[in-house]
Amino acid sequence: MKLNFRPIGHVISPVKFPQREVKWEEIESRIVVNEEWAEALEGLEAFSHIWVLFYLHQAEEERGFTARIHPMGQKDLPLVGAFATRTPHRPNPIALTPVRLLNREGNVLTVRGLDAYDGTPVLDIKPYLPPGDCIPQATAPDWVLTIQEKLRERDQ
Repeated sequence: MKLNFRPIGHVISPVKFPQREVKWEEIESRIVVNEEWAEALEGLEAFSHIWVLFYLHQAEEERGFTARIHPMGQKDLPLVGAFATRTPHRPNPIALTPVRLLNREGNVLTVRGLDAYDGTPVLDIKPYLPPGDCIPQATAPDWVLTIQEKLRERDQ
């Protein structure tokens, strides 16, 4: 089965590819939705947050997919399945990020926290729906907490 997706827009971001150690939660960027889809944005500005699905067009295709990896390439973390990580190197390089919606002006959304490089194709936008999109009892393995701690230390 072949699936065809077409972008509904693209990201304008101050973050160009490649760049490491970006504090994505502080980055403001814009999503420019193609004019043909502008009407579909009506009412979205009433939401504080949205989900953005985008194509990781900068992922190294020649690198290929590796089923088991060390998260973030850190050998001190356990070897786990790629689907248990946020690696961009996937069979289908699609990303999903919840972001703060700051403004909508016509077909342009200003958001904060979108971890996408400038020029990234946007595949879809969905409203963030509390409480359903928030799962307070969700858990994660210890290595995820280790990564989060390392990122906090880096950012201090």
